[in-house]
Amino acid sequence: MAVDLFALLCVLVTASSAMEETVMDTRVATAELGWTAYPNSGWEEVSGYDENLNTIRTYQVCNVFEPSQNNWLLTTFIDRRGAQRIYVEIRFTVRDCSSIPNVPGSCKETFNLYYYETDAVIATKGTAFWMEAPYLKVDTIAADESFSQVDFGGRLMKVNTEVRSFGPLSKNGFYLAFQDYGACMSLLSVRVFYKKCPSVVQNFAIFPETMTGAESTSLVIARGVCIPNSEEVDVPIKLYCNGDGEWMVPIGSCTCKAGFEPDNGNVCRACPPGTFKSTQGPGLCLQCPPNSRSTAEAATICVCRNGYYRGDGDQPDEPCTSVPSSPRNVISIVNETSVILEWHSPRETGGREDVVYNIVCKKCRADRRSCSHCDDNVDFVPRQLGLTDTRVFISNLWAHTLYSFEIQAVNGVSNRSPYPSQHVSIDITTNQAGKWLLRPSTMNSFTLSWPQPEQPNGIILDYELRYYEKDHAEINSTILRSQTNTARVEGLRPGTVYVVQVRARTVAGFGKYSSKMCFQTLTDGKDLVFIVSLVAISIVCSRYTLVVLELSLRADMSNCPSPLGCPTHFSGSPGMKIYIDPFTYEDPNEAVREFAKEIDVSTVKIEEVIGAGEFGEVYKGRLKLPGKREIYVAIKTLKAGYAEKQRRDFLAEASIMGQFDHPNIIRLEGVVTKSRPVMIVTEFMENGALDSFLRQNDGQFTVIQLVGMMRGISAGMKYLSEMNYVHRDLAARNILVNSNLVCKVSDFGLSRYLQDDTSDPSYTSSLGGKIPVRWTAPEAIAYRKFTSASDVWSYGIVMWEVMSFGERPYWDMSNQDVINAIEQDYRLPPPMDCPSALHQLMLDCWQKDRNVRPRFSDIVSTLDKMIRNPTSLKAVANIPAVPSQPLLDRSIPDFNSFSSVEDWLAAIKMSQYRDNFLNSGFTSLQLVAQMTSEDLLRIGVTLAGHQKKILSNIQTMRVQMSQSPTTMA
Repeated sequence: MAVDLFALLCVLVTASSAMEETVMDTRVATAELGWTAYPNSGWEEVSGYDENLNTIRTYQVCNVFEPSQNNWLLTTFIDRRGAQRIYVEIRFTVRDCSSIPNVPGSCKETFNLYYYETDAVIATKGTAFWMEAPYLKVDTIAADESFSQVDFGGRLMKVNTEVRSFGPLSKNGFYLAFQDYGACMSLLSVRVFYKKCPSVVQNFAIFPETMTGAESTSLVIARGVCIPNSEEVDVPIKLYCNGDGEWMVPIGSCTCKAGFEPDNGNVCRACPPGTFKSTQGPGLCLQCPPNSRSTAEAATICVCRNGYYRGDGDQPDEPCTSVPSSPRNVISIVNETSVILEWHSPRETGGREDVVYNIVCKKCRADRRSCSHCDDNVDFVPRQLGLTDTRVFISNLWAHTLYSFEIQAVNGVSNRSPYPSQHVSIDITTNQAGKWLLRPSTMNSFTLSWPQPEQPNGIILDYELRYYEKDHAEINSTILRSQTNTARVEGLRPGTVYVVQVRARTVAGFGKYSSKMCFQTLTDGKDLVFIVSLVAISIVCSRYTLVVLELSLRADMSNCPSPLGCPTHFSGSPGMKIYIDPFTYEDPNEAVREFAKEIDVSTVKIEEVIGAGEFGEVYKGRLKLPGKREIYVAIKTLKAGYAEKQRRDFLAEASIMGQFDHPNIIRLEGVVTKSRPVMIVTEFMENGALDSFLRQNDGQFTVIQLVGMMRGISAGMKYLSEMNYVHRDLAARNILVNSNLVCKVSDFGLSRYLQDDTSDPSYTSSLGGKIPVRWTAPEAIAYRKFTSASDVWSYGIVMWEVMSFGERPYWDMSNQDVINAIEQDYRLPPPMDCPSALHQLMLDCWQKDRNVRPRFSDIVSTLDKMIRNPTSLKAVANIPAVPSQPLLDRSIPDFNSFSSVEDWLAAIKMSQYRDNFLNSGFTSLQLVAQMTSEDLLRIGVTLAGHQKKILSNIQTMRVQMSQSPTTMA
């Protein structure tokens, strides 16, 4: 984990510099150092002066005229104090051998530094101790400058300073040893120290002093503790201490609690009286809004003054408001058993803009002695509660009945007030009976409402409705009972006219049936037909026809899924959606709302940094949605300080990804847009990007496994092409791999590369836009003609990347060289051990005429046949021993261009075996050319894929040697 973070996010925290803790320093010695010299005629301790004429204790040796010198100097025991890596600063002078007259050839200008690790002080240091040489060598140290002149005042010193480090250390302490083998030199001072990261306050968290790790590249985790009056944000707080004692890669942070504001970046100060801060975070204390106050420090909210309130949706920084006054100037229009009420808005709205109106309906006795709430069948249009307009239409009232209507004005704080809502009342008496009402129907049902009797003989217990088909006799009627004056009739035949009658029942029995009414069901689900019986008045028929046609239109439009109108998707085939570019929306945020699910930020837990994207960091985390199991996810974040355009471009990828649903397309879990940071949450792919995954596992997969990966990618691209989506940036770096080796197409944001602020070397702007040249079809480079056929070209490059285990296409060629080569009909040669059938499929994808390239459906079918018939993959494509196309055949290194085995191994990307070759005696290319598979096993090359790669290049080397007599000579 530490190494990955170091490689991905070397973000330096600049809060402070590294610290050094000294464990030994000879410059401060006031007495003899007491080190041990062997033999006695070698190193000698003397008092001297440094270059600033300060008195120092030094060791010197100058036996240059005596041959075979081997002089050792051993320090006293040095306690490592828990450090795992130690640094040694050596200040010394060396005499230039050429300045010494008659000096023998054994004179040296270097010395060796060793260390010996032990848990206890060494009691004796006899001859055997030196001869056994139990030391570990740190380095051979040479002088940058040596002195050669001597005057009467002494030597003109040229002081050298060298620093070396060693580790890891695990025992209590160690000794340092200096070996001289023929130099004339002086050790002026030796300082031994270790590094540590200093205590620091970063992101409102305190991090303790932390020792560096055992290696110079080690990252040591330090846990932070929030400063007083602050709290963690989302994840544990960590910093990484690197080998140089510098803090790196901040993860997580603390922020000031509600009621406290940041001060100078490392203190959370309480909000003074009269101010408040309602949420945790970096914000500052705010003045209390109007009609509110705070009297104590650290207020998280300002309390409303008497008579003022906050609504459920009001924010703490909004003013406190009051209730509205009553509506004014109510007028009524009575039409039989329906009423229209209109009124004027209140004079006082309470300082709010969310005033709405409620209608309280009461049915009263004629003598006004008592009133009761209206029946449930009374209709209010547009509604009874929460009216935003100052008008309401009320129907289905009883005839010749006194009604009292109370119009209440309420706003968002009316429910906070202890007093009743302000209102105005009006009394109305209805007149003659109402009419039947047909509600929206279907092909098999309709809903009817009918007027209540004007003078019922007692309390109505229920209604009996009978109906039959108009073309049948009345004797075939069906009876339906209803407790109210509304009933839904079901089980009907489409496009059929039905005759309907209704009668009421009281304790005295049934009354007479009403007159006959005729209604027709839908014929095809779209048209409503209303037929009135011969006894109905013609004007009534016309009025209801208009009403039901309007309802039909509304019902039809209600099926439209998009605010932009119908249809949202145009079907290419039954059930197949077509991709919609989110930038075609007038408001791109609408596309996000339509295609990406909003996730509550509380369900997302960020765990660790795994990368850095174009817009911010990428994290690994967990997602726990209600009713679902917890899953690992990848979280892309939008860095702070973004512009609205950056937010739109960032979320555009989610709008694209949210339209796809395929096992080989990265799955969008949702977005977080209502809090900070803005996030895109996708499924987590354990093995990361395909190109780096293949490079890490070079030679570890069989051909069938590789074909299976390519098949998954082509299946995902087939799905995208059928949706008319063109990827434009198909490359192995944009394919993600999960733990089951399933490959999924990702990165649907190439549009960001059309900007001029990217530094990714995979893209070039020399052709009028950011284009991944090595993966892009020639017509797309030349004319910006991106189609599914250009994606097929890119897919051929991806196949080449897979079969070469992540090689860079076209190696180190420049982008312009690649373009020129493609124009000259050069194509990439087959990777090593690539089946000829696969290389032929690559060449098919790289046809210059895009119309003759295979489609993705063809590619999927071809790969399926290969998987079902593995013998078709046995024939390996031939790589010419002598490159016929030097520009492109870079996969075959030219033996004559290498000067050493090390260079050759680096060229074939096998440098990890350098020591295996050299330590086993294969120190020249001529010897390497004679190696066999048994030799490779013997020196430790055990991976089958690596053996094949090395042997293949050895075979090429032999061919090139046979054609180059001068080399053999």
